[in-house]
Amino acid sequence: MVLLILLVGLWVVSATVRSVVHDGRGHTPSVRSTEPWKAGNLPSVPFSEARL
Repeated sequence: MVLLILLVGLWVVSATVRSVVHDGRGHTPSVRSTEPWKAGNLPSVPFSEARL
């Protein structure tokens, strides 16, 4: 009985780890911005490219 509980527990842990690893490697589309944005006084482009 104890062996069965340990095997089920091991299976649950391995399934959880497998699920987390699989979800972490999913498709993450790149963020596309069509309009410039600002966060406070920070522009959406680097200062070297900004036309101030």
